[in-house]
Amino acid sequence: MIQGAVDSILTLDIGSSSVRALLFGLDGHEIPGFEARVPYQASTSESGGWEIDAAKLIEAAAQTLDQIHLQMQAKGMRPAAVGIDTFWHSILGVSADGKPVTPVLHPFDSRSADAAKKLAQRIDNDRQHSRTGCVLHPSYPPAKLLWLFETQPETFRAARRWMSFGEYLFLELFGTASCSTSMISASGLWNQNANEYDREILEALPVKPAQFAPVDAMDQEQTKLSSGFAARWPQLDGIPWFPALGDGACDNVGSGCTKRDRYALMVGTSGAIRASERADSIAIPSGLFCYRLDRKRFVLGGALSNGGEVFAWMRKTLQLPPVDELERQLAQLPPDMHGLTILPLFAGERSTGWRVDARAAITGLAASTTPLQILHAALQSVVLRFRNVYELMTASLGVPQEVIASGGGLLHSPSWTKMMADGLPHGVTPCLEPEATSRGAALMALERIGAIGDIGDLAPRLGMPVMPDESNKRSYDTALEQQHRLYNTLFPA
Repeated sequence: MIQGAVDSILTLDIGSSSVRALLFGLDGHEIPGFEARVPYQASTSESGGWEIDAAKLIEAAAQTLDQIHLQMQAKGMRPAAVGIDTFWHSILGVSADGKPVTPVLHPFDSRSADAAKKLAQRIDNDRQHSRTGCVLHPSYPPAKLLWLFETQPETFRAARRWMSFGEYLFLELFGTASCSTSMISASGLWNQNANEYDREILEALPVKPAQFAPVDAMDQEQTKLSSGFAARWPQLDGIPWFPALGDGACDNVGSGCTKRDRYALMVGTSGAIRASERADSIAIPSGLFCYRLDRKRFVLGGALSNGGEVFAWMRKTLQLPPVDELERQLAQLPPDMHGLTILPLFAGERSTGWRVDARAAITGLAASTTPLQILHAALQSVVLRFRNVYELMTASLGVPQEVIASGGGLLHSPSWTKMMADGLPHGVTPCLEPEATSRGAALMALERIGAIGDIGDLAPRLGMPVMPDESNKRSYDTALEQQHRLYNTLFPA
């Protein structure tokens, strides 16, 4: 018999470089002293490959759960439920006997760029975007499926089921590949307003609807671990495990952005601005993505492949001073002093143009240009990319009451946070929850088990807003026009 009070929610966050487990109280706040993390590394290639061995990622998740389970046992803790989030847009093929026949293809895998172009010749990109909320782009599974069919036909034929990694995790743990509406909604295969598979995109691909998760079984929790895992984690057997949700949707929830008047601004390695709205249907603006948090809530916004990674690349490449000194110097620079225009597309472009061929560029360099000025201009250039998304969102949803920021890429730099407020322009409120994404998965689980009435009932801890300086608005407006001109010159329509 399992001992211990049912007094918490266990979360499992499967990110792009590590798996992390945390424990949250029924008040929606992280419980100190309970944490496990196991890093892993994807395989990348010069051709654009970004693959993860499914078995190794399962083992990383299992090792993470081993650690947190020991911590809970030592304190007599038993969670009420398990909430899971993972990166959106992943896909792998599974054989008839449940074994992976492909690696997990990460959304950053760009080898399907030509396949995306071929799909665009078969179906109308604008129309299918208005239905699925996803463009024909190598980030999404449709292009990857066509690429696998054309380049690895034997492997493609061996796959009887196609699924996200979150589904495969459940297949391993429970023997059933449970899928959430949140996860399938970001696949490019889902009609957002109809809340079912999009017939036109499926007919354009060499796949059958039966190869994907059945609609009537989505969002169903599992409670009975397979015998080996039940013996390994007795504290976790017999409680509801909810199918993995998209990490971006969970970040919105964890940072308190569950309604359309609060935008979640997340800057980690990459970045995104998103708003959530509970509605029966939604109009999907061109340039933005639209996915789902669940069957009753949409997530609308834009994603950048280039966020905190731009800061990290500049620091490493330009051999800049330590962070504290760098912050002091950045704070002293006005927004229009460098004379540079930068497209920070080091990892290509997603929102708003979704150009597969777009790459980074710098203009305006002079013999007197300093490394600090290049960094300053680069950080501002990322702000301007967010501004593009922000303007599309406000045109559709209205100016938000709050913009709540999470992610260490931005919040570890007060100077960059100030640039963001000036460049949008809008006040930026730091989210003080250390793991907003995991917190969102916990809140979703709390709502599912009836511990709270709504995910918005438990507010996050927030810092003081960083307000824009109106005197800088003209400088940012001018910089935005210059960035648009550079983009249109290099990447004409």
